[in-house]
Amino acid sequence: MAGAALTPSGLASLLPDSAICSESGEEEVTASFAQEERLVATATSGRRSEFFGGRACARRALRGFGVPDAPIGRIGRRPVWPDGFVGSITHCSGYRAAAVARARDLVALGIDAEPNAALPRNVLRLIASTAERDALAELPDAGPHWDRLLFSAKESVFKAWSPVMDTQLGFKEAEIEIDPAAGRFRARLLGAPLVLPNRATTVVHGRWGRSGDLLLTALAIPSLALSDDPVEFRG
Repeated sequence: MAGAALTPSGLASLLPDSAICSESGEEEVTASFAQEERLVATATSGRRSEFFGGRACARRALRGFGVPDAPIGRIGRRPVWPDGFVGSITHCSGYRAAAVARARDLVALGIDAEPNAALPRNVLRLIASTAERDALAELPDAGPHWDRLLFSAKESVFKAWSPVMDTQLGFKEAEIEIDPAAGRFRARLLGAPLVLPNRATTVVHGRWGRSGDLLLTALAIPSLALSDDPVEFRG
């Protein structure tokens, strides 16, 4: 079977040691801060629970760096992290998670969790290029739902891109190549390059795995002020 199955805390194994990850199930979580309550005041109860659960995970992860609990706001759809930190939040049915790191170690983080189930009908054509769809057809039948994994990898790329570039990527502005055996993926940026502190790049690399019924992806971009390594994490 392609790709190693991960433990229930498998997302942490996709990230470098400089990041701290916190995960939880789908337990009901209420607002800890009025500022966060206002952000989802008109949302459905399910959306509110996802939102508060993700931020509870984020605060637990930040505590690992000694950061006291505080509201985590947002700009558009992305969280606003304390000064000197980067991070990412994800949630899907039965699962919430957050990962954070010091900005001196990582330029950006992107994580995503999705159910290991096929995408809804016709969604793949909307998010994937012809080349991506052809490549998916060549992947092993015994693997996970590759279309959903492709979607998840794009989500991780978008979450890492957005705080660096202060823009959103379209689904077809990043072309994903999945390595089914190594648990990795490569993203080629088709529009503008990702502009990092001392270089620009059109290619970034991430990792993927499975944990129970979940597909997990993560992209960690190291600080190039400290390293001349390619823009990937070699775990």
